[in-house]
Amino acid sequence: MQVAGQRETQLNLEGVAIGKVVDFDPESDQLYTFDLTANNTAITPEILEDTTTFSTWVADELNAHHARYGIGGYDEHRTIYARSHHFDTAEEPRRLHLGIDIWGPAGTPVYNFHDAVVHSFKFNDQYGDYGATIILKYNLNGQIFHALYGHLSLDSLTGLEEGQHIPMGKAFARFGIPEENGFWPPHLHFQLIFNIYAFKGDYPGVCQYSKKAAFLGNSPDPAPILKHTFKSALI
Repeated sequence: MQVAGQRETQLNLEGVAIGKVVDFDPESDQLYTFDLTANNTAITPEILEDTTTFSTWVADELNAHHARYGIGGYDEHRTIYARSHHFDTAEEPRRLHLGIDIWGPAGTPVYNFHDAVVHSFKFNDQYGDYGATIILKYNLNGQIFHALYGHLSLDSLTGLEEGQHIPMGKAFARFGIPEENGFWPPHLHFQLIFNIYAFKGDYPGVCQYSKKAAFLGNSPDPAPILKHTFKSALI
């Protein structure tokens, strides 16, 4: 896939009300930043090759840091994608993460941060893929962009229709179990996309490092949205 240069590279959120994406109380809840690069030598091949073991490792890390959620990943070069052939390409493997992940228990509600319509949805069931996925379309200050919500529960897709209105504040999805989320530890992949091209229910969440500039230009950092969820917590 070729991604052309984008005219827009950042969000315009001035004067826009932004809601939460997940439940979080900054007065009592903690947020832990995961490092999923090669620098984190605690993530061994034995952990990655088994989804149950990987899920236990994530849960243990959250418990050890008294954190409700783990977070991280935007513009992060992750060697963990070697666990799935889904990220292999002939010329160069895909390793650069284009969204932010929120790690937490399966069943965690996902809320819409602003009024939107359903662009598309799909069950991407290949090992290592998104699993159940919803893409919402937003218009903020005349700026149109999309948000991809990946690794959801399969029942999050039930009753959806393209063009359906999803109001701000609605709990419209949940974190999926591994069998529904592409065989990952439960988490939400949250990614913003300016030009969705012809994709339906899917868009690359990981790219080749050599194509970093083009893909990051089309998928801006979601932190300005998520800071409204986590308030003073570091993201």
